[in-house]
Amino acid sequence: MMTDPNNPTDDHPSQPPIPSSFDHPNIQVPHPLLTHTCEDPPPTRDKLPPAGKSPMASSSSPGKHPMYRGIRYRSGKWVSEIREPRKTTRIWLGTYPTPEMAAAAYDVAALALKGSEAVVNFPASVASYRLPVSTSSADIRKAALAAASLKKDEMKSGINIGTDEYHQAKDREEMSKEEYVDEDALLDLPNLLVDMAQGMLVSPPRIRSTPSDDSPENSDGESLWSY
Repeated sequence: MMTDPNNPTDDHPSQPPIPSSFDHPNIQVPHPLLTHTCEDPPPTRDKLPPAGKSPMASSSSPGKHPMYRGIRYRSGKWVSEIREPRKTTRIWLGTYPTPEMAAAAYDVAALALKGSEAVVNFPASVASYRLPVSTSSADIRKAALAAASLKKDEMKSGINIGTDEYHQAKDREEMSKEEYVDEDALLDLPNLLVDMAQGMLVSPPRIRSTPSDDSPENSDGESLWSY
């Protein structure tokens, strides 16, 4: 049987024509790389914490500082406290505006209660702390306040209070106080010298004492020098 050369579909099965955007300009053919199936969902971004949320709020203990020991955030300030060894009670060490001050207060209390076994926040500053005279809560709290004040000075100067640089700065400060000169006195020095010179030129006033009964002036007898 001869095939018709004008009919090529005799030897090959018919296939549906592929639509083209050129044949139908209103039909848009989706690109295979841009489509997603239900089995392949589009990638999603990692979930971020809400804006303004502190990293400490997501920790297991809300309010605790992620770096410093013995302090926590409460009502806009940092509270410092420590648990007494072998007891369930805590010693309140005060509230402070910065976490560094509260952490320094904890360090002094830890050194007073635990000694060399204490784990402190600022090991380099331990030598500069003044330990309490006893382990009573009042003495420990007083020493904690002093340590927090030292930490505040350190933050202002930018020098670690446990280093030699800090002690050298304190020595220079003390020397500057001792070498203080009254500029007003220096400016008024010429007038002071003039006043002293005038005082030296003026003879002191004569003091006449009341003659006694035995003095020659009151004697009824003739003076020895009258002849």
